Amino acid sequence: AADSQVRKPAFPLPALACDTHAHVFGPQDRYEYVPDRSYTPPDASLEDYLELHKALGIERGVLVQPSVYGTDNRATLDAIRAGGADFRGVVVVDETIDAAEMERMHEAGVRGVRINLLFKSGIEVSDVRRLAERIAPFGWHLQMLIDVSEFADIKATLGRLPVDVVFDHLGHMPTSIGTDHPGFREMLSMLADGRAWAKLSGAYRITSGTRTPYDDVAPYARAIIQANPERVVWASDWPHPYVNIPMPNDGDLLDMLDIWSPDAATRD
Repeated sequence: AADSQVRKPAFPLPALACDTHAHVFGPQDRYEYVPDRSYTPPDASLEDYLELHKALGIERGVLVQPSVYGTDNRATLDAIRAGGADFRGVVVVDETIDAAEMERMHEAGVRGVRINLLFKSGIEVSDVRRLAERIAPFGWHLQMLIDVSEFADIKATLGRLPVDVVFDHLGHMPTSIGTDHPGFREMLSMLADGRAWAKLSGAYRITSGTRTPYDDVAPYARAIIQANPERVVWASDWPHPYVNIPMPNDGDLLDMLDIWSPDAATRD
């Protein structure tokens, strides 16, 4: 479970600060997990997440459908609705979803669809364009959970879609590979062109270290910010599911943003 003793961040957050990527889980007796899943998380409620907002000074949030629910978006949608006007959501769907269901999701606050190619979720690369075409009329984006070092022809495949693309977790490429890897450079090129966004989140998913501030992640975060700071967003990735190193404190994670982007205006 996430560390409930959240340390206050060392720098003030701007008004309307937004956490662009978090999850809710459970209760398990109400929202069942898919049998073929990569992990089983402890419960993490919307109420718990709102306590994190208070501790950090966050006012808005985006709840993202986790892989363990597959395309059953009930837990995420219920939490978005309960969160009210300060919340938006990203769901997981397949190309068979009908327009009426997408309309209902849009009314609930959904603004994107997640493509998960790392953990078991039933989504394939071939689904990307079909899904992009289905969601384009709603102005939604495609959020990609991929390792950019293993995804061939990123710019050719994703740069020509009729929707914006958002890269999860700094591109989810291990820091041992290096920032000159062609996949990482292609992601930066899409950012520079204004055709994609990147999330500064989940640093513990790519580091070779075990403790914050994960110094080996800093060159990646700084390269992403330098490519196009107007297309970069921050996220907690709370409650940090499927983390195989010591659970970090959310205050320490937020302080890493000050290390990566010490200029307050750029950070804001």
